[in-house]
Amino acid sequence: MQFQNHLEALQNPIFSFIEKVCVTEEVDAYVIGGFVRDHLLNRNLPKDIDIVVIGDGIAFANKVATLLPERPKVSVFKRFGTAMIRAFEAEIEFVGARKESYSSDSRKPYVENGNLADDQKRRDFTINALAIQLGQTNYGQLLDPFQGRNDLDNRVIRTPLDPNITFKDDPLRMMRAVRFSSQLHFSIEARSKSAIQQNADRLAIVSNERTIDEFHKIMLSDQPSIGLKNLYETGLLVQFLPELVNLKGVDVIKGQKHKDNFWHTLQVVDNISENTDKLWLRWAALLHDIGKAPTKRFDKKIGWTFHGHELVGKKMVKKLFKRLKMPLNDNLQYVQKLVMLSSRPIAIVDDEVTDNAVRRLIYDAGNDIDDLMTLCEADITTANPARKQRYLQNFKRVREKIVEVEERDHIRNFQPPVSGNEIMETFGLSPCREVGLIKQAIKDAILEGEIPNEYETAKKKMFDEAEKLNLKPANKDADV
Repeated sequence: MQFQNHLEALQNPIFSFIEKVCVTEEVDAYVIGGFVRDHLLNRNLPKDIDIVVIGDGIAFANKVATLLPERPKVSVFKRFGTAMIRAFEAEIEFVGARKESYSSDSRKPYVENGNLADDQKRRDFTINALAIQLGQTNYGQLLDPFQGRNDLDNRVIRTPLDPNITFKDDPLRMMRAVRFSSQLHFSIEARSKSAIQQNADRLAIVSNERTIDEFHKIMLSDQPSIGLKNLYETGLLVQFLPELVNLKGVDVIKGQKHKDNFWHTLQVVDNISENTDKLWLRWAALLHDIGKAPTKRFDKKIGWTFHGHELVGKKMVKKLFKRLKMPLNDNLQYVQKLVMLSSRPIAIVDDEVTDNAVRRLIYDAGNDIDDLMTLCEADITTANPARKQRYLQNFKRVREKIVEVEERDHIRNFQPPVSGNEIMETFGLSPCREVGLIKQAIKDAILEGEIPNEYETAKKKMFDEAEKLNLKPANKDADV
């Protein structure tokens, strides 16, 4: 079946309009890159379609727009020599064919006009260099000078030209190689993988924002460990996430050893990815044990310990986010919270644990309690089926305890029934230490189960605590 028939089956008329301009202007144009790749893989087609024009891509886009029924606006990006049209539920980007050259200290290329062969040579991988003719001559013909179709069939990531040059010119392509391997479940061809290892330190000239953008796509793949393993093996991971690499390895003293927390972490990320598409929950899984490398100690009596790794990990998360220029916003606080609390549910597995401990956990986790439990369940990586089932049953009981206590005490995200303003008004105070002490005492009493989460009992507690601090009501008639 010709590609033209494939396009008709897709019912996207944009290609017929492009063909008309090719004919009237006597210009050749090609659809290239991800659209062709995903079409041949029978994947969901991307919403962005790349068109290479032999000539002026911006002028070509303007002519296409004049033929379209709704006369869409043409967005021009002169700096990149591209133009984009939104039509038929897609973003169609037009660019003139070009060839590129690079300097050693920048991934920004020097660009010249070129032909289709030049444009295909500059592509990162053979599977992204596939092009299909849209002009009148040979309409629908697949142009595959680097055997990209074979690489699709063999599920291989390979560069069109010498991989050392490809990755040295633009080091971001190394991250893209790993990203495609993770998204498509492809292997990286041995010569290309070796070139990444040789050029891994070149990643330093890529902005953190671009590196993390590719990393996020790896983290959002259905089995992130494929990409994470490749990042580690190629030496890319240590360039931007050395804290994770530091978890690698097993130490043995007096016959006692600990698990390899690096490979354990990769399994946790895969486990959680089976149950959530939340990027930042996956990040929490990635960093949940990050504090174990600096806190690892050997105790002669009990063996290997990682005391306080949650608190240390929480602090490391912020430093990591700052270094990678990731936003220091609610996402950071969310990841920090889950890292800090990641071991807490284990402590309340025992049937003898009081409701107080459950209340504290619910209060500390707030609306993220369900995500925390999902993380804890993903943290089970034992290969022993019976042991795994026992752990899952334990966490199921924890979830049941949480529901029971929450339905009764309404602790999640609660604020003490008596506010700081009411305390100040009652005792004629300005903001001060005593106000905080009273409010904290009320909160602790509720969380410890000493009083119910109700206004009248909380108000009585306020007066009791004020009396301990020698505070008198500002209004003598106040209802004590």
